[in-house]
Amino acid sequence: MLISVFTRTSVLLAAAISLSLPAIAQTAPNTLTAKEKAAGWHLLFDGKTTDGWRSVHSQAFPSAGWEVKDGMINVTEHGGEEGGNAGDIITTRKYENFELSVDFKITRGANSGIKYFVDPDLNKGEGSAIGFEYQILDDSVHPDAKLGQGGDRTEASLYDMIPAAKNKPVRPIGEWNTARIVVCGAHGEHWLNGVKVLEYERFTPQFRKLVADSKYHVWPNFGESHDGYILLQDHGFPVSFRNVKVRELPASK
Repeated sequence: MLISVFTRTSVLLAAAISLSLPAIAQTAPNTLTAKEKAAGWHLLFDGKTTDGWRSVHSQAFPSAGWEVKDGMINVTEHGGEEGGNAGDIITTRKYENFELSVDFKITRGANSGIKYFVDPDLNKGEGSAIGFEYQILDDSVHPDAKLGQGGDRTEASLYDMIPAAKNKPVRPIGEWNTARIVVCGAHGEHWLNGVKVLEYERFTPQFRKLVADSKYHVWPNFGESHDGYILLQDHGFPVSFRNVKVRELPASK
């Protein structure tokens, strides 16, 4: 069952947004087809360099803990520490209305995430930077899957706020999964391997209640920002990413 938080009016908007977004064609890793380019897609990772990314702690890319190898950008750390020694990486610019697609592959017991609307200034201490999180997790092994409320810390969930659908199509450890995040105005969606697994409507009493009941309640106005950085998380587990691509969407009316 699809989990959602939105008003009746937004149902029509959500349907219109979803129908207007063309399916992403299968191409060689870290490349774009002519059709994708025409639709406004841009690579956030070229498969060879760290261009477009920096440490959440500085303007430079981490000197250790991350590597670019064989067309992948990898977290190489072990130990499970949130934020790790190297720490998270973020895009060098902010995004507001966008569609993001990321292939990810995890190791057994791993924990990671793709974050958006990230504000590096919200948390300058230990741990990961703060923003909305598309959870990446080995649900069968990592204990975080049993924490939170109703499964809202499992794979593809909006971490600590909205659980992904229970029938989500998760591929086995060691195989590539594709995360898709769509944000247009107040409306947001999480997809996993071509299936929408949750959607939400921000700036509503229902969504603000979710924030108030989550770990994010300690940060004033969490979830109210209209833009932010995109982040790949270092949670101290080996994880690989590729085909990181984004296209900006028109502002909602």
